Amino acid sequence: MVLDQKRWSAHSGSGMSCCPKWRSFSISGSCSQHLFFPSSVSLQAGLFLNGFIMKFYFDGARQHAPSSLMVYLKNLTAADFLLCLSLPLRITHYVSSSVIIQTLYCSFGASAFFLNMYASIIFMGYIAANSQNQMNGYLKILHRSGTHILQTVRAAHIISLVTWVFLLAPTVAYTILFFITQEPLTPSPSRCGLLFSASVIIFFKIIHTSCTIIFLLVLVPLIFFYHSTSRRVLLAQQRQLASSGSERLVKSRRNMSLLVSVFCVCFVPYHLVRLPSAFLWTSCSVGQVWYYLKEVATVVSVFNVCLDPLVYFFLCKTFRAQVSLKMWPRRTNSQQSEMESSKKQQNAVTAMSQTSEL
Repeated sequence: MVLDQKRWSAHSGSGMSCCPKWRSFSISGSCSQHLFFPSSVSLQAGLFLNGFIMKFYFDGARQHAPSSLMVYLKNLTAADFLLCLSLPLRITHYVSSSVIIQTLYCSFGASAFFLNMYASIIFMGYIAANSQNQMNGYLKILHRSGTHILQTVRAAHIISLVTWVFLLAPTVAYTILFFITQEPLTPSPSRCGLLFSASVIIFFKIIHTSCTIIFLLVLVPLIFFYHSTSRRVLLAQQRQLASSGSERLVKSRRNMSLLVSVFCVCFVPYHLVRLPSAFLWTSCSVGQVWYYLKEVATVVSVFNVCLDPLVYFFLCKTFRAQVSLKMWPRRTNSQQSEMESSKKQQNAVTAMSQTSEL
């Protein structure tokens, strides 16, 4: 109990009031069951979908010419797959009161979870800003002459590597600081905050502020570029309603709409709840409500591992063809034969017209 009082004093000194009921802000039995089921479904579906995409990339995508879009999509899939691997510890954290489980989750599980969450956020921003050809071509619209430097494969690999290092550095520092400054607790802790020392609390606030800035730096340009591209598509449609270029622009806007929708559905609710929750612990009743809302919003953000494969499906034409070939092999083969026969007929008609002109 003396150790608990010291830990409460540390929280109070860091700007949080020492509410006696604050220590009971844990997931109750009924609530844990409601969070356990969707997290488990997201885990299974995410492992299956992202595992299938990774298998496709390593087996078939190497046969095609690489692109910056493929590099970012690959890193997005890797982040989602790693996030799925961190989910079992988080799910166990919901249903277990073991001190060892709580310590492992608060040190490794939570840090790995949020590392890959923000990796997904950043790579979705890269995909939105650097997609090429007919898919979400922001830079293609803004830079019509030549290939933008951010669209090169080499630049995509360098940016991806720097991003992972940028995210891994504070994660490793947090884990090391957590174990160096941690003091053992006799009762089972109900929250990770009970295991934090004063230095970890300060470092945690710095990381939380940085993550919020990262989220805003991706969200604001994402919405702005989408609005700008939609306006350009509308102008292009008004000028050439029946052209093939207009159809490609419509597909580009559809793909970008999907990307923005997935991003907003998964990540906006979490950050809307996470920001006020850091300042509403002074009231026991309000603080507990925000704690439950934050946990629910976190579960919603986990659903991102199931929706990102849709982004991969619509943005990667090669992947769509591979999926269609495996799911409907006869239909795909018949479509290919029909396309080949139609091309032959068109060539024959063209040759006949040229002969008649002669």
